[in-house]
Amino acid sequence: MTVTDQDHTEHADQPDDDAHKGGGDRSAPGGERATRTDSTETWDDGLIARRVAETAEGDRFPMTDNRSAASPTVTPLAHEESLRSRLEALRELVGLSRTRLDSRTLAGAGRVLDEAAARRRLSGQHTVVAIAGATGSGKSQLFNALAGVTISETGVRRPTTAAPIACSWSDGAAGLIERLGIPPRLRRRPLAAGDGESPLRGLVLVDLPDHDSAAVQHRRHVDRILGLVDAVIWVVDPEKYADAVLHERYLRPMAAHAEVMFVVLNQIDRLPGEAAEQVLDDLRRLLDEDGIALGEYGEPGTTVLALSALTGDGVGELREALGQFVSERGAPNRRISADVDIAAARLWPVYATQRRTGLSEQAREEFSDRLADAVGATAVGEAAERAWLRNANRACGTPWLRLWRWYQDRGEPTTGRLPSRTQADEEATARQRVEQAVRTVADRASAGLPTPWAQAVREAAVRGSQGLPEALDELTVRAGVPTGRPPRPGWWPVAVLTQASMTILQFLGGLWLLGQIIGFMAPNLGVPVLLMVIGIVGGPLIEWSCRMAARGPARRYGLEAERRLREAAAGCGRGRVLDPVAAELLRYQEVREQYGRVVGTGR
Repeated sequence: MTVTDQDHTEHADQPDDDAHKGGGDRSAPGGERATRTDSTETWDDGLIARRVAETAEGDRFPMTDNRSAASPTVTPLAHEESLRSRLEALRELVGLSRTRLDSRTLAGAGRVLDEAAARRRLSGQHTVVAIAGATGSGKSQLFNALAGVTISETGVRRPTTAAPIACSWSDGAAGLIERLGIPPRLRRRPLAAGDGESPLRGLVLVDLPDHDSAAVQHRRHVDRILGLVDAVIWVVDPEKYADAVLHERYLRPMAAHAEVMFVVLNQIDRLPGEAAEQVLDDLRRLLDEDGIALGEYGEPGTTVLALSALTGDGVGELREALGQFVSERGAPNRRISADVDIAAARLWPVYATQRRTGLSEQAREEFSDRLADAVGATAVGEAAERAWLRNANRACGTPWLRLWRWYQDRGEPTTGRLPSRTQADEEATARQRVEQAVRTVADRASAGLPTPWAQAVREAAVRGSQGLPEALDELTVRAGVPTGRPPRPGWWPVAVLTQASMTILQFLGGLWLLGQIIGFMAPNLGVPVLLMVIGIVGGPLIEWSCRMAARGPARRYGLEAERRLREAAAGCGRGRVLDPVAAELLRYQEVREQYGRVVGTGR
């Protein structure tokens, strides 16, 4: 039941000058402090101690003796299976989140784990219940009424209860009381301490100082002990039951602990007629507005009762409800479970999301496409296609055309490979494209994530992008258009031989005509002219046919070069950016699953 500490400037010994009407009569114990003392300390200080010394003839309310040689066997608290699973998930959640969340965010969950572990080591046969209330509410009177003997002093002077006092109905609760920081001199036993059949057996009742005390130390006692007890009885009076401090500082933040709370309207003897029922109904309304579930009609929740500790009216009903509550021995687990609920609610903004998160396949493909554009994969593929076509034209073209092209291309690279990007503007443009691709994929991957995890995803992407443009430039050189001549299909030799035949026919026809001109051969123009025409027309025709036939292989060759570069760029981007981002997303999914187990929705 964690409550928020407030800074106060009042002196710890300043008396409360609030003269509440109708409050229980109490007198302030002089010099009582809730500091831990050694068990051998003499019990001779404080107003309560002096009065006990004066009336100790019958040992009416003996002090708990922790020096007994035969200490009772204490059975540690056993957590329920569901609670144990939730605590394990919370511990795993904190461990996975330490590198992503600041210690302040995880502090509340860490305290819950520490207190749950500390409570588990102590007695599971006892239930620690604190009685809390405002000045003049009569909580000390109720404490005495439940104990059956005057243990906590009452009086008019405020504040009366300066330090918490513990009363245990059975042995074995020393560890629990020590955890509260209550020294041995402030530990008591009720009137029926030796009655093993007491309906309150297993109860450890703690009377707290006033939560609205003018003494800062008193309020600190209240806030500290409320965070350690298993249950609490809130005592309110007809005048201050609607006090804003009570509802805003304590009841509303403790709404999750409804099942381990009692709210008691005390001093109903001061209310005439049906006024008590009216005040009780209004109190229930206020508790409902605070979000506190009321245990009505057999449902789990806060028990609300009306009584008078002064006259004893209704005290028996509270004692009966308290006895049943203690006998169930479920308060410690319910208290810890409520603490886990509160810790999970506070962690909701850093773990929960209302939308689907992750990196879609479309986002991955778009990132790879952007990197491919940055390295010029399309241009490389087109260059490879042109290189293949050029090589085909050189192999299958006419000798005269090949000679002319050789003359034109003798200063150019024979591979047809595009020069690497060396100009400053091209490099700057490529770098900007890479940076834009990384920003886009980081934004898409972090969309919908809680702020800490979204920041972690973006940081992982930025770290991976360092050196990415240089790595892509190296890939462009290694995985671009291959050096050397492109591969040739099987029909190229036939085309080359056919083209050579056409050239030979031209030479034969020309030599034949030359022989006829010089008179070496008989005149016959038809055959040599026909041979020359076949060679002259057939050569370009074969070249054109080869060019048409080469388009398909050239296109495939260019696409293959583009694919290799795209895959290389995608692999580089995946290894440097996508994999680290995916690792962060996987880590978030793990903590999200653990968070689901903590809140009880995980499987």
